[in-house]
Amino acid sequence: MFNAIRRETIYISSLARTFYRMRHVKPDSAETIADVMEAVVRTHPENIAICFQDRTITYREMDGWAARYARWGQAQGIGKGDVVALLMENRPEYLFAWLGLLKLGAIVALINTNLRGQPLAHCVTIAGAKHIVVGAELADVYRESAEPILPAPALWITDENGGGNLDIALATASSEPFDPKAREGLLCKDKAFYIFTSGTTGLPKAANISHLRGLFMMYGFAGGLNAQPSDRMYNVLPLYHSSGGICAVGVAFTAGGSLVLRRKFSVHEFWDDCYRYTPTFFQYIGELCRYLLNAPPNSHERQHHLRAITGNGLRPEIWPHFQERFAIPKIVEFYGATEGNVSMLNYDGKVGAVGRIPHYLRNVLTTRIVRFDIEHEMPVRDAEGFCIECMPNEAGEAIGQITHEPGKDFEGYTKAADTQKKILHDVFETGDSWFRTGDLMKQDELGYFYFVDRIGDTFRWKGENVATSEVSEALGVIPGVLEANIYGVSVPGMDGRAGMAALVVDGDFKLDALSQELAGSLPAYARPVFLRLLPQMEITGTFKQRKVELVKEGFDPATIGDPLYWLNPATYKYEHLDGARYADIVSGRVKL
Repeated sequence: MFNAIRRETIYISSLARTFYRMRHVKPDSAETIADVMEAVVRTHPENIAICFQDRTITYREMDGWAARYARWGQAQGIGKGDVVALLMENRPEYLFAWLGLLKLGAIVALINTNLRGQPLAHCVTIAGAKHIVVGAELADVYRESAEPILPAPALWITDENGGGNLDIALATASSEPFDPKAREGLLCKDKAFYIFTSGTTGLPKAANISHLRGLFMMYGFAGGLNAQPSDRMYNVLPLYHSSGGICAVGVAFTAGGSLVLRRKFSVHEFWDDCYRYTPTFFQYIGELCRYLLNAPPNSHERQHHLRAITGNGLRPEIWPHFQERFAIPKIVEFYGATEGNVSMLNYDGKVGAVGRIPHYLRNVLTTRIVRFDIEHEMPVRDAEGFCIECMPNEAGEAIGQITHEPGKDFEGYTKAADTQKKILHDVFETGDSWFRTGDLMKQDELGYFYFVDRIGDTFRWKGENVATSEVSEALGVIPGVLEANIYGVSVPGMDGRAGMAALVVDGDFKLDALSQELAGSLPAYARPVFLRLLPQMEITGTFKQRKVELVKEGFDPATIGDPLYWLNPATYKYEHLDGARYADIVSGRVKL
């Protein structure tokens, strides 16, 4: 009884706190992100807004720099609805630029700094940017990629030493507060950002992010953490993505607290930074936590002022070890796609859960899980053509009802065809519409949601569905396995796809013992048939493992230079996979 009361108290108080903070956020309101920020500047002008390396910048100083950017943009004819692309590594100027452009009512396209060539040109093109602000550190990268962009946006370069053409223009601009009349008529439902999908399965798509959605993210996390002006958020995630650039930023800025910003994540300096800058929060992505857990002990790893951390992708198999080793008081795992209308927070720290929707809020927070056909990658329909809601603890696709209520709309992408692919129609009744998350999840009797797998990652083998996340969890606790990337590969003459694990290992890894260890945690059909040992894991800029290339490369030793192994069913041992054995497998002489 005590645990139930505590659970509901934490949930209701956290939700109420969040709703209170966002009480003024309404689609037709004239209050935008820029207005919210200007109000915080008036309330906390001398509070430290940003700590970066040896620099500290107050809210008044940050607003002054943003005003310079706004006046520069105004001089270029940039106004409401115009798109400006931003390509820069993490530093204060990034935030000055987007805040200044939002003061004008412009739309800021946040370009992934890891992109090169065609993908980079593609993102700038589909955004329709008239201008692009580029950090000097990426100027050559942009020039080498820009030729296909037509019409070419005006190029503005900012150098940390002040030598770029943008720096020269900014030097003559006033830092006095900028007149909000420049964005008169702009509404909260209007676009603020384009944020791009990671492009792990093709060229990136540009997701529309309104001021409304941006503020929901900012206030949602600030409310979930109960952020105060005295709090500091340590952010090592890229500012071009929603986690680092909106959620983490919003926790600090909407509360009048400080953003401790780092150029890039460093596993070796992470805890030294936490000791030096005394943050009270940090925002994580699951792989970041795994890197920290795999690192040698650091003298400062428990000498910190953290009271909570928040993020997504912290896998259940490392969650308790991470929390215990680093003395983390509270972990607030969340679920949400940048562009989607399905979001939730695990307010009470239930290990492994990504959030919770209790039964008494089922008709308010309209997320459902529906039965899913893995082979055809579509929800299952009943005899009347409607989707079938899953039973408790049954895995299916998570979907969110699309309505015009704040937070429940689906703002989609710049291309209408991409938007329509993510919408299900006539789901539970004729005429309704639901957003497809593309994620398989399950929900228990208490309303906790658990991530199962990405659709497309789950595959069928031996007539059974294999969730790559389940295999990854089983491998993740085996000594010596630092990282595991699981996927299915096609085998000639065999139905479905055979499981393959790309592993990064250290000296503690014992290949001879692996098959027996997996036998105790995975059913036979889920144990990897093939292994590939990598020197390091390829990841995206937001720490997502790259999988498409590995699937394409398959398990042919003639084309793969990394060590390969196969699970010999006769010996039940992982053995070296050479050309002769590969030929036996693909010809059917050896049955898997």
